[in-house]
Amino acid sequence: MANTSARRRAALASIGLGTVLALCPQVWADTPAANGAAAIPAPNVMMQQESFAPLVKKVLPAVVNISVTEADHHASPMADEDEPSQGFRQSPFDEMLRRFFEQQGRNNPFDEESPDGGGVKRIALGSGFIIDADGHIVTNAHVVGDASKVEVTLQSGDKYTAKIIGKDTRTDLAVLKISAGKNLPYVNFGNSDAAEIGDWVVAVGNPFGLGGSVTTGIISARGRDIHTGQFDDFLQIDAPINRGNSGGPTFNLRGEVIGINTAIYSPNGGSVGIGFAVPSNVAKTVVSQLEEHGKVDRGWLGVQIQEVTPAIASSLGLKNDHGALVAVVTPDSPSAAAGLKQGDVILAFNGQDITKMRDLPRDVAGAAPGSKATLTLWRDGKESQVDVKLGQMPNNPQVASAGSEERQAQPNDDRASAMGLHLAPLTRDVRSELHLGSTAHGVVITHVDGGSLADNLGLARGDVIMSINQQPMNSPKEAADRLRDIAKSPNKTALLLLNRHGVTQYLGVELSKNQG
Repeated sequence: MANTSARRRAALASIGLGTVLALCPQVWADTPAANGAAAIPAPNVMMQQESFAPLVKKVLPAVVNISVTEADHHASPMADEDEPSQGFRQSPFDEMLRRFFEQQGRNNPFDEESPDGGGVKRIALGSGFIIDADGHIVTNAHVVGDASKVEVTLQSGDKYTAKIIGKDTRTDLAVLKISAGKNLPYVNFGNSDAAEIGDWVVAVGNPFGLGGSVTTGIISARGRDIHTGQFDDFLQIDAPINRGNSGGPTFNLRGEVIGINTAIYSPNGGSVGIGFAVPSNVAKTVVSQLEEHGKVDRGWLGVQIQEVTPAIASSLGLKNDHGALVAVVTPDSPSAAAGLKQGDVILAFNGQDITKMRDLPRDVAGAAPGSKATLTLWRDGKESQVDVKLGQMPNNPQVASAGSEERQAQPNDDRASAMGLHLAPLTRDVRSELHLGSTAHGVVITHVDGGSLADNLGLARGDVIMSINQQPMNSPKEAADRLRDIAKSPNKTALLLLNRHGVTQYLGVELSKNQG
């Protein structure tokens, strides 16, 4: 019995020690290793942050609830003009899902019958935050929509009708103004570039109409591109944000706004811990211009670009796959005036390296229209620099199709095959069938052999090969011979310029002589 009791006491002691170590990792980290090796310090998680209450007390008074209202009148002969905007048919949360993830929206549950029987009053709820004592407020552009009336409610319960100073749909930001007749509490923007993955964040807003709600979490990722536009550069956070949080602030532990909550990913309509916020360093410039001018002026270069893949980099002789590849130069644009050419790779803008393709649109847009910029290009196997005077970004910039004068098929433009591709001349009838303009040129792919290299590369019937390694293709035989020659060369990489459903794009491929 004595031995049994001793064994039980020893087992309980072991269990207790295990529990203590699991709950107190810092104790374990500070204990020297038995073999004399240096112990690796454990991260001091949670011990530095006993409560978020002081932070919340500091910032909460500056966070506001936003209610947007518009009357939906009965049908009339001018139904198109009377139809309310999409933003009022859905809540801000549903609008985010529709815009960012193309999920089906729901009817707005905040519909009310107008007292005068004139139709349905659409009410959308969102969040915002005050940025100065005079009452300027930042929120999302999709929260505001095209409202004729916006009401702001402070944490004190005071309500004010807000004026829309300006909005920018490209970054989904808007600035409002209320006149309270007194100085208002406000918060400041922080430096979102200093925010790191794993940093604590606090989100405050008006989810489901429950004003003054606070959630906490961490930054899960930076620089997220969720394919909503050329300025995507979101912070991803796991602090729960839900319907009505749109336009609300994300704070760091110093009480500075480092993000504006804009979108969530949700397969079920609720928060699953994947939210997206516009970084404060993006918002600062936009908000400043909206306050001053009511709109945002952006620089414009006038090029259609695409990513430089490893295959494309190899075909062009680049050491890495950085930069932005020019697929189309817009006629009568700043880039055309500066002499940019299709196939140029823009490596730097004003000395700032273009690491990823989407760096270029943001850098150009951040420059003032009319200002001069220096581009570092890769052309013909070497670097060069060109100066360009930026234009004003149009509301709907048009990118013209690349092409040349109409070419008529010659008698010797026979069909040809190579690399699993079956090629034919691009005649007037083929252009019509493919809905291509008269300036489209090259050779058309009529068939792709299953399991061939071309099939594995994603080439398809109807694709038009415009050029190979920057050389225009005028006949199927010329294209087939060129592909076979490259397959036999030491490099074996080819840069194809394709016209696919009217869209011009480059494709880098690695060929093999066994595929000829």
